[in-house]
Amino acid sequence: MQEDFHYYATYCAAHLAGHTQQECREISYCAQLVDWCSRTFLASLGAPSSAATTQLQLELMEARTDLLGLQDITRIWSSFHFLPRDLHADPGRGGRHYRHKYQLVCGPNGDLLKDTVELARGRGTQAVGLAMHVLADTWAHQHFAGTPSLVINNTNNHFFELLGEGDSVRVRQVRFRHNPTAPDDLENGLYANSIYQQDENSIMNLGHGRAGHLPDYSFARYRYLPAWADYEEVVKDNPSDYWNAFCQMVYAMRCLRTGEPFETNRYAQDAVRPWEADIRSVLGKRQLDSCDDWRQLGERMTGVALDPFDLAAYQQEYLDAARSDRVGTFLGRFFVSALAQKSMVTNRIFRTGSLLAGVSIEYEEKGFGGIKDYLLLVRRVSEEALHE
Repeated sequence: MQEDFHYYATYCAAHLAGHTQQECREISYCAQLVDWCSRTFLASLGAPSSAATTQLQLELMEARTDLLGLQDITRIWSSFHFLPRDLHADPGRGGRHYRHKYQLVCGPNGDLLKDTVELARGRGTQAVGLAMHVLADTWAHQHFAGTPSLVINNTNNHFFELLGEGDSVRVRQVRFRHNPTAPDDLENGLYANSIYQQDENSIMNLGHGRAGHLPDYSFARYRYLPAWADYEEVVKDNPSDYWNAFCQMVYAMRCLRTGEPFETNRYAQDAVRPWEADIRSVLGKRQLDSCDDWRQLGERMTGVALDPFDLAAYQQEYLDAARSDRVGTFLGRFFVSALAQKSMVTNRIFRTGSLLAGVSIEYEEKGFGGIKDYLLLVRRVSEEALHE
């Protein structure tokens, strides 16, 4: 997903979930920050590098693909962008290493989603926004895994876009190119994707790189053959999936606000229904960027102007704080939430017997032990501060 959904749509969802105006702004900021909180960003603040929730293209180009490097990549992308649906899934073929990679395939309504939402409970707007980013991506990024893998994430020429609705649907083969600077050509069905690499662990085979940005466009409907599907075609209907993602975000944030337990496969369609036609109209509109449409919708919902995402909004507070006090700042709390999520997901993967995300300890029992550069940040954090 892109800024249009993670920032503007999340803002709308938070409002419909009953949050205050200020809470909506903070939640949507943190949902979008997940796509910006790289090690480069953290280094500019003197913040702990282990709190990274993404990797910039330049960082990925320089990333190691040995065992430790692959574990680092998997911890980031599986924790925040490709949350596994079923860590105990059995592909019915292949060895243990293939099975462990297959178990990282992303999808909605898995046990880890429930863990992610519940982990955010009582931890402030930072944790809520981060959890909403993860939740939304389970719908957009399903069928791909947050680890470099040719045998899981590759696609081929059997990739077709579905255009139109109902009986008037026509099928057009998607054409891919490898120019990252050229915008996708929606009119002619020409999209950028990563370069085919035979190396199983190439960065080019991370996530949905081989499918380009199609999973990130709310209007996109397509069918293709995932590498793991054994020649079984998958049909992806983004307008429907994004609608479910939006309604599930409203439900999840309402649960976190009211104390109601979160359950998978439940959606707050009742709260969203008055705005359904407007939301579906934005989701189905063929455009590269829906930010302006979502912004206008959010302003109609709230009657208040919505400022664009500003990465620098909370940086000065963090920089001005004494190092020992930084954990109590807005960004400090986001970093705490990021490390909690990463630790939880990594531990769940490790407990299946997989080392794809590295060795881990139980977060709820041991906290963040073992994350060296994080120890300075959490040394004086009390349980009350984490739950404030």
